[in-house]
Amino acid sequence: MSNLTIGQRQVDGITIIDLDGKITLGETNRQLHESLRALVTAGTNRIVLNLKNVKFIDSSGLGEIVAGYSTLKSHGGSLVIVNMPERVTDLMTITKLYTVFDIFENEKDAVAALQNDGQSSTPLDNGFPSKAKAGTSIH
Repeated sequence: MSNLTIGQRQVDGITIIDLDGKITLGETNRQLHESLRALVTAGTNRIVLNLKNVKFIDSSGLGEIVAGYSTLKSHGGSLVIVNMPERVTDLMTITKLYTVFDIFENEKDAVAALQNDGQSSTPLDNGFPSKAKAGTSIH
């Protein structure tokens, strides 16, 4: 039995992926991979990953989020993160992955950023070291 539930909905033309549970090596990691791959294959290229109900994530789960980000980028798309729990924030800080992703505090700002190609909303900077804030992307 899976410990991850993946919900999908549309808000103003943007796909929101709601994750609930654990993202770890094995079945849950594959579920996330398959969900993101299916969306890209179907032509979806703007995704908000809502981590509000993620209870645990390991390095494999983080790697899958990075892989999803890379897949979307290579297909001309974007993936942003919203509602990051403290545990995920800590891991993003330790691994310095916060420099890769645009991370938003609320869904409204994340959706607005994707609608305007990141031009109108400012990613969340709170909680990260001041020398490398969220919203700076590696290209």
